[in-house]
Amino acid sequence: MDLTPVIAEPSTAAVPEPIKAPAVASKYGRRIRKSRLGEAGTSRGLTLAPGSDDDGWIIPHPVRLADGSHVQLYKDGEALHAAFAAIRSARSLICLEVYIFHSDDTGRAFAELLGEKARQGVRVHVIYDSFGSWDSDAAMFAGMRRAGAQLAEFHPIRPWDCLFSWRPVNRDHRKLLVIDDHVAGLGGLNLGLEYGSGFVQSRSKCELWRDSAIGIVGPAALHFRDAFARMWRYVTSGGRIRTAEMIFNLDVGRRRKFARPAVGLRKRGDHQGELKHDAIWRALADPPLRLRSDLGILASVPTLSSPLQPFLHHLVRDARHSVEMTIAYFAPSDEMIDQLCRAARRGVRVRLMLPGNCDMKLLRIAARSFYATLLAAGVEIFERQTAVLHAKCLVIDSRLAVIGSTNLDYRSFEYNCELSAVIHSQAFARQLHALFENDALFAERIDAGHWQNRPIRDRMVQWAVSRARYVL
Repeated sequence: MDLTPVIAEPSTAAVPEPIKAPAVASKYGRRIRKSRLGEAGTSRGLTLAPGSDDDGWIIPHPVRLADGSHVQLYKDGEALHAAFAAIRSARSLICLEVYIFHSDDTGRAFAELLGEKARQGVRVHVIYDSFGSWDSDAAMFAGMRRAGAQLAEFHPIRPWDCLFSWRPVNRDHRKLLVIDDHVAGLGGLNLGLEYGSGFVQSRSKCELWRDSAIGIVGPAALHFRDAFARMWRYVTSGGRIRTAEMIFNLDVGRRRKFARPAVGLRKRGDHQGELKHDAIWRALADPPLRLRSDLGILASVPTLSSPLQPFLHHLVRDARHSVEMTIAYFAPSDEMIDQLCRAARRGVRVRLMLPGNCDMKLLRIAARSFYATLLAAGVEIFERQTAVLHAKCLVIDSRLAVIGSTNLDYRSFEYNCELSAVIHSQAFARQLHALFENDALFAERIDAGHWQNRPIRDRMVQWAVSRARYVL
């Protein structure tokens, strides 16, 4: 099988210096490079077409894992371009799981290709979320079925469409593609024009989105097929949603049913008390996180004992040098905010890349409600400009990386099925670090002094929205 659609050949041209737009004053940061697409010497910081390097980013070399698999990092529409080519080259099996399957030009291009492959005799299995694809054309899905593709709708919104129990709150937010048991891809991208940035249907225009994904070629793809198979079995056969959970190569603790010791009992500046508090919490909390090899998979489901939130807490708590998060929806628990602040206070460089332009306006307001606390602890906050930030990445100590569909909000923790790959590789972590630095060129760094002077009205709105973040 030709692997070039998924593992792209790095450009042989010299890497250009990132294009820098004129610096202008900003509202809450010191200065920001404001980009205006189309003007000479400026860029939006997006990869707009195959081979494009107008933002200073070139597809990096694939990283080899211990089992011989290769991991390729993709930015923006590069991922959908690679996915489209991989589907076209499929010979025996295509497994696709997606939250949003739009019926726009990009979505229809994928639907037509999937139908064509089914007519060729390739086994095609597609899972799409009923809520995420609510406004998609039913005729598009019917066409794929007529071609021979097997489709499953996750938790239908309309009760009369349900084969099993009606669970409208729990959604399948995973994004996964498996080809011939040898190629896999996952990340934050759905199937739609905004995610493709013109890679699949270049004639179409839309608002530009910034996203990240990975392609995997080799034996590791089999484990992602297993994750898909668990979800397929649940959607088509019913049963407990826990049967769709998969934890591979990770020793993670599960949430315990007890209250965390009160943070407010410690005095400000009481470092001994803080160390004692940390020791008590570590003794009570879940066992330490261990990655058994250089690739782990966490396919989580919404249950009270889900390991997703403890897993992320462990990563931040155990960081020693750096934490870099690129997160589209940032409305975490108070405990996660506390962990980030503790890490910053003990000397870890904590940097957050959050959306300056967000498709969920209330979540952007909720994220901003935490800025004062985080900035006071020494956390660096950037807001990505000129595009809708939709990526979900985490790098710890430039050695361990997490990438997938998981946001830091209550929907990911309490309501959604999510999928993330955990990669223990300095080479891959350095690539995600370089991508963070590239985003920083097109971001506004929030200044603590300016932020403290924001209007009272903004403070009140942010406080109110943060109280409601549990249902956003």
